[in-house]
Amino acid sequence: MITVTETKSPNRNKGGRPPKAVKRNKLLGVKCTFVEKRTIEAKARYSGVTVSEYLRNLGLSSKIDMRKIRLPKEILQFTGTLNHLAANLNQIAKKRNQLDELNALERAQLNQLSLSVKQLAVDIKNHLK
Repeated sequence: MITVTETKSPNRNKGGRPPKAVKRNKLLGVKCTFVEKRTIEAKARYSGVTVSEYLRNLGLSSKIDMRKIRLPKEILQFTGTLNHLAANLNQIAKKRNQLDELNALERAQLNQLSLSVKQLAVDIKNHLK
């Protein structure tokens, strides 16, 4: 007589997908437009990975250095010119508030400031086009 004795081993393979060492179970929602969604999906497909993997790799490996963001040279020049004009106008306003009359030189400077402000407005309009 043959007896079959079954012993249960503790590491019995049940089949199926093996468990992962690090389980990704946290969800991160991203809002985007329809076109942005299609673009992200296309780039992920082109890279041969899923959208989640594509965004995760992009987010974890890309470096964004906020200190490198600079204003264009023209904007800095506009700002400097505006600060200069504001200081001059402040001096003129102070003198007028003290009831002092403007002499010929100060009137000429005021006219020059007025022209500078008008030219600066034109330059800003042209730069923004």
